[in-house]
Amino acid sequence: MRGFFMQREKFSSRLGFILISAGCAIGLGNVWRFPYIVGKYGGAAFVLIYLAFLLILGLPIMVMEFSVGRASKVSAALSFDRLEPKGTKWHWYKYGAMAGNYLLMMFYTTIAGWMVQYFIKMMTGEFEGKDTAAVAGVFSDMLAKPGTMTFFMIIVVVGCFAICGMGLQNGVEKITKVMMLLLLALMLILAVRSVTLNGASEGLRFYLAPDFHKVVEYGLFDTIFAAMGQAFFTLSLGIGAIAIFGSYIDKSRSLTGEAVLVTLLDTFVALIAGLIIFPSCFAYGVDPGEGPSLIFITLPNVFNSMAGGRIWGTLFFLFMTFASFSTVIAVFENIISFCMDMFHISRNKASLINCIIILIASMPCVLGYNVWSSVHLIGGRDVLDTEDFLVSNLLLPLGSLVYLLFCVTKWGFGFDNYIEEANTGKGLKISRKLKPYFQFILPVLILIILIQGLL
Repeated sequence: MRGFFMQREKFSSRLGFILISAGCAIGLGNVWRFPYIVGKYGGAAFVLIYLAFLLILGLPIMVMEFSVGRASKVSAALSFDRLEPKGTKWHWYKYGAMAGNYLLMMFYTTIAGWMVQYFIKMMTGEFEGKDTAAVAGVFSDMLAKPGTMTFFMIIVVVGCFAICGMGLQNGVEKITKVMMLLLLALMLILAVRSVTLNGASEGLRFYLAPDFHKVVEYGLFDTIFAAMGQAFFTLSLGIGAIAIFGSYIDKSRSLTGEAVLVTLLDTFVALIAGLIIFPSCFAYGVDPGEGPSLIFITLPNVFNSMAGGRIWGTLFFLFMTFASFSTVIAVFENIISFCMDMFHISRNKASLINCIIILIASMPCVLGYNVWSSVHLIGGRDVLDTEDFLVSNLLLPLGSLVYLLFCVTKWGFGFDNYIEEANTGKGLKISRKLKPYFQFILPVLILIILIQGLL
């Protein structure tokens, strides 16, 4: 067993670690959820509150996940076993962490498949000449075809597991680095195009000018809670998906500095997504506050109206495909590492076994829009929304609370051990004076998110 752990892979570069960690955090929610919530709760006024919570809520938990990963040098499968005091039961949470990863992939692979389909549809000109109703019909038609959705889900699952199977450096790091750099370049190109459209200035004003009347209109508490929730969920914390990358890095850099860079990259993508979406929507007189339908119905109509829209639409859905694939690859890497650590099997074997598991587990989500469309689960939700609810509203906040309490209480890893691990290396350090905040205030904030989310 000892020899098995000694062969653990490492990232070849700091850039690889930062881009892959950011890739895990950067998901589709950055693109359709963040701009929508920003517009709803007062534009730049909301962004300021959001950034504050990112600093006081999201960032500390990310540092804790990285610390547990780096101190243990293993995935969530064994990290608590290695670091917990003898006789304690923190290791029981490994099952909650992995349930979160599997559940997330049970629906995320289907959505990633939608992105690939829309990239192809846009590239081949399927939307050209269609009116608003016909564009909406394309989306409905896609959901009604389980065979086609299954085919594209299989492409996502098999393709991403193949990348992970190539190894940490040769597969995950090499390909995700290229994908993330292309994603950032595509976003900047699309943002420049969007803000230079005729009528884009109204969208920029809506997005960037602080409107405190909206904060008052929706209520200060609701606005604060929305900002708190977005800051928390945007970083994919609580299920060990971030901790795994901490296990692959050395002790040359302090973890707070690295977490700040990952958080800044995640925030940059969210903010630029707003610069792409709002000016485009206002330039063509469409409502940007439509959540998921914004991506699949509203924006194809915008691209239809735009000069060279087929090219811009193709680039947009290529960027969306990269955003979804970066998350899928990062979570698959966590799942594979979990199985390698837990069952002491090779990377290739873990990839193959989990590829089969995820292919089967993803089918309920695919069928939930057609064959099983009459199935309604928690609170009348369909299959995808039920799986999303369990991950976002239950496992992420619950898991983050576990990581927090594990790091700052004497019954877990302990505050002194956590601070020593987080502050080892060059870069930003965490002050020991923050101990009361970590022990008493931060748990309350996460409990509020958990309770409100479940309610």
